[in-house]
Amino acid sequence: IIIYKGYIVAQWGEPDRCDMTHSVTKSFLSAIVGVAVDKGLIANVTDTVARYVPPIELYQPQQPVNRPAEEIGQPQMLYPFASVHNRTITWDDLLRQTSDWEGTLWGKPDWADRPDADASKWLTRTRNKAGSTYEYNDVRVNVLALAATGVWRKPLPQALKQYIMDPIGASNTWRWTGYRNAWIVLDGQPVQSVSGGGHWGGGMFINAYDMARFGWLTLNRGKWNGQQLLSEVWIKQSLTPTVPKTDYGYMNWFLNTGRKFLPSAPETAFTHVGNGNNLIYVDPEHELVAVIRWIDGRSQDAVIGKIIEALPVK
Repeated sequence: IIIYKGYIVAQWGEPDRCDMTHSVTKSFLSAIVGVAVDKGLIANVTDTVARYVPPIELYQPQQPVNRPAEEIGQPQMLYPFASVHNRTITWDDLLRQTSDWEGTLWGKPDWADRPDADASKWLTRTRNKAGSTYEYNDVRVNVLALAATGVWRKPLPQALKQYIMDPIGASNTWRWTGYRNAWIVLDGQPVQSVSGGGHWGGGMFINAYDMARFGWLTLNRGKWNGQQLLSEVWIKQSLTPTVPKTDYGYMNWFLNTGRKFLPSAPETAFTHVGNGNNLIYVDPEHELVAVIRWIDGRSQDAVIGKIIEALPVK
């Protein structure tokens, strides 16, 4: 689906079909963290996350019966930011995938996502200083989702629906879920902590029209019909290059730094990208948004180039 100057000018395939959007989900996750910052629920992205995350009770209605008697009935707790290293991690580090968070979440250790070929390094390596090294890692993305759930004190899909999706006129068919074991007790109620993609399960299912609406929101610096849903400050931060990876802003805003990612596009263009390939192309220079799903990744630039070539000459 192609949006030019606010109008649908072309579409094909099944744009109304809800499909797994994989890591484009991460852009929705960072957006709802952005709303939390704009509303003051998070004072500053440079704050350590540990300040905002108390011990978390797991929701386990079917606990194993072979536990020691003194443990029966006792809550099982998570302390995701208790280690010396994890206490130094900021919201900005998690948003930029530079945290090097250590631990296990929902049964998945941090090293399990794209592990080093040398297995001896998985558990023994020295941690990188938070903010110094970029590593794309879905376990750590899910840590961000868990922390944000606590800040909002409600499921993230509800917050996203209220503050982003409903205001932009999204359909009622998108869904955002987590793993079957990713449940916590929040204010006495069971709440699922969602995942930031389809890695190991969960993630967001959404149609191309709703993806295009989100892309148009980001093209317009967070404003929709005169309402500022995401602050311009947040959009600017999302588009600020990450120091150890200059073509990445906040998750999952991929920048066209040096026109390396999309040589046919302006350097000011950016994308929300997920496996598949799922792509929301955002081009403020041409007032253009394109949603492309299930395309060979090697063809992305050629397709974007053809779209730009077809635009009216100014």
